[in-house]
Amino acid sequence: MVQLLESDIETKEVLKWRGVHLIHFQGSACSQKTRIFLNLKGIDWAPRPLNLATQENFKPWFLGINPRGLVPVLVHDGVVHIESNDILQYLDESFPEPNLIPAALRDEIIASLQEEDNLHLDLRALTMRFVVPKFLAQKKPQSLAAMESKAGTIKGQQDTQKAIELNFWHDYAKQGITDTGARESARKFHAVYQRFEQQLASQPYLCGSEITLLDIAWFIYTHRLKEAGYPFAQQHPRVTTWYQGLLAKPEFANEVQSPPPLKLITAALHLKQRLKKETLCDVAGFEPK
Repeated sequence: MVQLLESDIETKEVLKWRGVHLIHFQGSACSQKTRIFLNLKGIDWAPRPLNLATQENFKPWFLGINPRGLVPVLVHDGVVHIESNDILQYLDESFPEPNLIPAALRDEIIASLQEEDNLHLDLRALTMRFVVPKFLAQKKPQSLAAMESKAGTIKGQQDTQKAIELNFWHDYAKQGITDTGARESARKFHAVYQRFEQQLASQPYLCGSEITLLDIAWFIYTHRLKEAGYPFAQQHPRVTTWYQGLLAKPEFANEVQSPPPLKLITAALHLKQRLKKETLCDVAGFEPK
């Protein structure tokens, strides 16, 4: 788990925070996942919003907490945890009721969470191509320069993950998300959801009869992909039923509401893509069923 050392933290004020605090952004998929988890657990937590739209995550204050520039960040009684899946495992151990990672399913859930985490950049790529236009999503050169110049550490060591983040944004600035990249990402998700389609033939949730952390994680991915125009109803009808059931729960629905301006911007983007035959379905080559 990625629990930072006190020596990693340059923004020392967070070391004095008592209770559970979450630094998050409303539209961040990983933040949404963590908020739903906190809701279902009934944990009392203090929100610490950070505006990624104005690139506050590249400011010295936040880079002094997480040099990767990513949200969410959990601060629990002055101890800092980063990486959303690590945060959720920590919270499930610290607040065991209700248990969202049952002991009998722990190995299966942790392995599946690793698969979900491995697809995070694919989700980001499809978001940046089909949900948020490049003029809004692209990072300012000075923001990336601030992150590059920040010599922060993770567990006392220089962090290789920061280079992955910087490379993504530099490549995005140069070429956006290419058709080939979008197609490959969509196909990866299609393979996963085909497997889920089979699992959901005999059970209401991904791990059986009860909601687990795996449902929360993949609900968020499903919601974001649906916003991008992924054809769930045609390709994965059982996944669609599972998703709609979770969306009917306020603990889920309240955390994935897009602000009206973004909805309008995404709708305009989709209209332009339909006219040019550049929708996700067009690029990925999904055939209607």
